[in-house]
Amino acid sequence: MGSCFPGQDATGGDLPPKRECAEAWRAPLFAALPRLELILVSGQYAQAWHLDEEFGGGLTATVRRWRKILTSPRHPRVLPLPHPSWRNSGWLKRHAWFEAELLPALREELGAILHAR
Repeated sequence: MGSCFPGQDATGGDLPPKRECAEAWRAPLFAALPRLELILVSGQYAQAWHLDEEFGGGLTATVRRWRKILTSPRHPRVLPLPHPSWRNSGWLKRHAWFEAELLPALREELGAILHAR
């Protein structure tokens, strides 16, 4: 979100991304990508930024609504994902639907985009 590493908190977790960084670089980047079809929003900060009011109930609730979010009439389309981190292994074990349902759909989406080029 901030295109830089914001540092760590006292427990070793990542600090939140700095909003001013995202505000500075995101609009010019997306303007330079007119054929952008899909944005993978990884983690709660990216989800809150891209989904605004659709981000509700936290990360898990938002990722659970991935089908509705992916098929909503926006361009580029958005797919919410948990933050890719080794710390998420417990989340992945508790939410087996992610690997069973969302990941195959993600692979299919990416395959369709790549083969259309």
